[in-house]
Amino acid sequence: MSLAAEAIDSTAAYRRGVVLVLLAGTCWSLMGIGIRLIEEANVWQILFYRSLALIPFLAVVIALRSRGRLVRTVRAAGLSGVIGGAGLVIAFSGGIYAIQTTSVANAMFLFAAAPFMASLLGLWLLGEAVRRATWVAMLLALVGIVIMVYGSFSLGHWQGNLFALCSATGFAVFTVALRWKRAEDMMPAVLLGGIFALCVSGLVCLVTGLPFVLPAWDIGVALAMGIVQVGLGLVLYTVGSKSVPAGELALLCMTEVVLAPIWVWLLLGETAAATTLIGGGVLLAALAGNAISGLRRKPPPVALG
Repeated sequence: MSLAAEAIDSTAAYRRGVVLVLLAGTCWSLMGIGIRLIEEANVWQILFYRSLALIPFLAVVIALRSRGRLVRTVRAAGLSGVIGGAGLVIAFSGGIYAIQTTSVANAMFLFAAAPFMASLLGLWLLGEAVRRATWVAMLLALVGIVIMVYGSFSLGHWQGNLFALCSATGFAVFTVALRWKRAEDMMPAVLLGGIFALCVSGLVCLVTGLPFVLPAWDIGVALAMGIVQVGLGLVLYTVGSKSVPAGELALLCMTEVVLAPIWVWLLLGETAAATTLIGGGVLLAALAGNAISGLRRKPPPVALG
């Protein structure tokens, strides 16, 4: 193949990757509207049915990609996959509860702090160096978080903010666990996370007496979230991220944070407090600045959770 043909193929793959990652962010952004459409189910019931749909969906995808070696592929995830999956249980449950108890904008902006938490965990646990630009971005992000949390106290939403930060911490644990063993594919770890989430949420429902029989609407929305919002988004991201630099991935995935509040505003009329918009804007600026500075270094792509 000539150099010109290789350049054309590379450009086409890059453009396809950008589109797929943008679509992944769009899928993930549907979480807020999905939770808002739930009528009766609480966090554990939603998590149970969402996981119930996510598990078979990802199992089929992994089996197809591995040519039928599903069990071997999942087992290859090893301890890092187990730790990452456990982190996702915290991320999933904290995320659902946060959106149920605070505004979608507030929750999504705080979820966006996960990459910075991952940087700190990576430094502490893996000895990964943190760039000077990332330290500056983390300080700026902290300012944004303080603004949002301060505003939430006056509105009585502090619990939602707390659980949103717990969710971000769970995603950070997931990310660092994959980095620990330099896992290139995060699907097996997410599948394990779905299995753990199903077991934990099912056990909580049994112990607390929460019914598994819910309105058909709630079950349908939760199942759809498992397939489209989590599962399909993950597949699109996994395929698209192969041809897009890590710094650009961080920027493109910001569509999730930006679109989620827009959906609930357009469809349900939900607005955000001024402190949420100001603090969220500061945090997004920190994320964008860190990603843009990283583009200059052109690091290898890293799959983030």
